[in-house]
Amino acid sequence: MPRCRCLSLILLTIPLALVARKDPKKNETGVLRKLKPVNASNANVKQCLWFAMQEYNKESEDKYVFLVVKTLQAQLQVTNLLEYLIDVEIARSDCRKPLSTNEICAIQENSKLKKKLSCSFLVGALPWNGEFTVMEKKCEDA
Repeated sequence: MPRCRCLSLILLTIPLALVARKDPKKNETGVLRKLKPVNASNANVKQCLWFAMQEYNKESEDKYVFLVVKTLQAQLQVTNLLEYLIDVEIARSDCRKPLSTNEICAIQENSKLKKKLSCSFLVGALPWNGEFTVMEKKCEDA
């Protein structure tokens, strides 16, 4: 009889242990400060947007470089990183890839090549270490 009680106790404990266990594969970082608006002219916002656009242009299969036309809004959330959510309007430029450092680009005005997108970038940053990563990117035709 004591053996049955012990076995019953173990069987009841296993589901509790499984529910209480944290999945180590999930990056469960707590939010220290929820999303709040931040000025788009903030130096960290500018760095994050520059990085996001570099990554966008690197990954894009378009033959032309895209440039920011307008920053719609920027928000900051603090976790283990500074997470900037930046909404922008971007457009195809007249500069072909790869972009040289001295090249000056303008927004494409040719009606056949003209293309505008609305994008949201979530960039995780540790700017004091020069570390940036695009965590999420969503773009759609504007």
